[in-house]
Amino acid sequence: MSEQVLIVGAGPVGLTMATELRRYGVPVRIIEKTTQRTDQSRALFLWSRTLELLDRLGAGEALVAAGRKVEAVNILSGSKRIGRVDFADIESAHPYALMLPQAETERVLEENLAAHGVKVERGTELVTFTNGDNAVSATLRRADGTEETLTAPWLIGCDGGGSFVRKTLGLSSTGPAQQSDWLIADVHLAGFDFPPTELASFWHEDGFLAIFTLAPGRHRVIADLRHAQGVAPLEADLDLVQYILHKRGPGGVIASAPSWLSTFRIHERNVTNYRAGRVFLAGDAAHVHNPVGAQGMNMGIHDAVNLAWKLALVRQGVANAEALLESYNVERHAVAEHLVAEIGRASAISLIKIPSAQFARNLLGNIFFGLAPARRAVAETLSEVSLGYRDSPLNAEEDHALPGPGPGERLPPQPGQPPLGMGDSPRFALFGAPGPGVDALQVKYAGLLEPDLRPPVSPRCLWLVRPDGYVAAEVLEEDVHQLDDYLYRYIGGDATTAASL
Repeated sequence: MSEQVLIVGAGPVGLTMATELRRYGVPVRIIEKTTQRTDQSRALFLWSRTLELLDRLGAGEALVAAGRKVEAVNILSGSKRIGRVDFADIESAHPYALMLPQAETERVLEENLAAHGVKVERGTELVTFTNGDNAVSATLRRADGTEETLTAPWLIGCDGGGSFVRKTLGLSSTGPAQQSDWLIADVHLAGFDFPPTELASFWHEDGFLAIFTLAPGRHRVIADLRHAQGVAPLEADLDLVQYILHKRGPGGVIASAPSWLSTFRIHERNVTNYRAGRVFLAGDAAHVHNPVGAQGMNMGIHDAVNLAWKLALVRQGVANAEALLESYNVERHAVAEHLVAEIGRASAISLIKIPSAQFARNLLGNIFFGLAPARRAVAETLSEVSLGYRDSPLNAEEDHALPGPGPGERLPPQPGQPPLGMGDSPRFALFGAPGPGVDALQVKYAGLLEPDLRPPVSPRCLWLVRPDGYVAAEVLEEDVHQLDDYLYRYIGGDATTAASL
């Protein structure tokens, strides 16, 4: 059996998965049935948390250099601004959204993967596989028609919304499957006066509308088509764009010179389980969301980061391999469910039809967005820094009396400290002051902990943080033995209890 993990699909999710595994020393093979990268860019935004995670791969700097920073989102009803959400106060190394066409994101990630010694096998398609107890047997077909059969320890389907891997597994979705039709238009807009560093999102009873600047003289319009001239057309045209702008926009905006017009259908779903034996799903293969909030690609990248460090530790032989792998579905499925619920609530608010209710909504919206804590909460939700795993089976018991983020929450990047999870092995980080118990813990779990102790987040407390930057456990210094218990029980390590801790 080959030791190479087989990754199917070389979009942003598959490329992130391959890079994460490879830098952790896991051999990988990544295939893509198309012969070249996409030249279409439905996905345009990388949010703050995603950029933090991509910093760990060494790709963050190149992505930021290629993109454009977006500093705020405006919420409007017609020409009236309901609120403005500024990202500047987000506690992150990236307090902004990065606008970057998906094609460019894939280019940077593929170049980064190549720097790790892995080349995407384009024009290669997965045609069948068998999910065995100890390995996956797969047949690949190349563009010239030749076939190859191989065995792999794991297979990861990152092959998009129409995933062959998911369909072969026959996995069902939670909740009723929904579909929605959408319009994307890249056009010139006259009469649209928002700064190029800000987005505009409109509340209207007919549906969602967002407008933002792509480049000088070029704008993107995205809208759902539930009520656009009664029926979603098979093909977009400039008249449809203008109709939606007139109906839902601020007024006086004229579209012309289209460079891309497209309609597409989203089949929204969240697969019941992202794992079946030795096969995993990630990204759109596991969960598909409508474009409100521009979260889909970002969530898939988070899937990849979550799964990669766990697979790498399992390959190293940690004791609790099964529990560690099962936590992938528990954690990521819950985040996807939460996202669906949040988008649903936002959509319900934006689509209110009764004029009196619209008036009340707009009035309350002005009050809500006038409060700094409310604006901050929305910014943290959009940027994904507030997402976490509060109900994860990998969390230690929480002591609510202790300060700072608790188990399952993201630990914000600490000033002057390198990103969490870097290096050639997935390691937990320990934040705190030196002492006999801490020193003994670092010796005992030398292969699992970062070699250097990080500065304490708060006096007299210790934080144990996962390779993906989420808190695993937080204890008082005198309770350092609880971290030893955690590492043995949840991850698996030295079976000998360190009485000195």
